[in-house]
Amino acid sequence: MTLIDAPDRDAGGAAAAPAPGLGELFVAFAKMSLAGFGGVLVWARRAIVEQHRWMTADEFNETFALCHFLPGPNIVNLSVVFGARFRGIPGAIAAFAGLLGPPLLIVTLLAVLYAHYGELEPLRRILAGVSYAAIGLLFAVVFKMLMPLLRKRDPVAIGLLVAVFVAVGVLRLPMPWVLAVAVPFSIAATYLLRRGAA
Repeated sequence: MTLIDAPDRDAGGAAAAPAPGLGELFVAFAKMSLAGFGGVLVWARRAIVEQHRWMTADEFNETFALCHFLPGPNIVNLSVVFGARFRGIPGAIAAFAGLLGPPLLIVTLLAVLYAHYGELEPLRRILAGVSYAAIGLLFAVVFKMLMPLLRKRDPVAIGLLVAVFVAVGVLRLPMPWVLAVAVPFSIAATYLLRRGAA
C-alpha cells in the first residue's frame, strides 16, 4: 500500500471509515493537539486508529516510522503526511493548521501569564505533575504501537527493535549512524523474507 492509498480495513477486520474531509481533518487534529497538550502522539493514535478508524494500527506505525526520517517534529510530519494522504495539499494544510493553530494561541497566552506569575510555587508543582502525566502517556502509546509487532512474532523485526534500542538508548550511539545501518538492513531483510515466502 502506498501513502496515497486510502485504508480498506481496520485492525479488527471491519470496514474502515470513509476518508475525512478538510473540516474533519482540521477539527480532528485540533482536538488531538488540545487533548494531548505536550504529547500529542497518544491522542493522535487513539483518534486515527481507534476512534475514526482512518488507518489500521500497522498503517499508523508505518506512517509514523516514515515521519521519523522527515525533517521537523514527528507529530507535525504525521499531520502533513496524513492530511496529504487523504486530501492532497489542502488536506496537509488543514491537518497542519489544526495541529498547530490552537496550541499556538494557548502557548502565547501562557507565556504572557508565566512571565508575570512564573515564580509561584503552586504553578511549579502543577507543571511538574503535568510532566509526569506526559511521561506516562508516552509509555502507554509506545506499548500500544509495539503490540502489532509483537503479535506478528517476527524475529527479525523484534531483533532489530532491540538492537536499535540498545544502540541508541543504552550505548548512546548517534542516531543517524544507527539508522544508517539499521534501515538498509531492515529493508534487505524484509525483501529477502518476502521473496522467500513468495
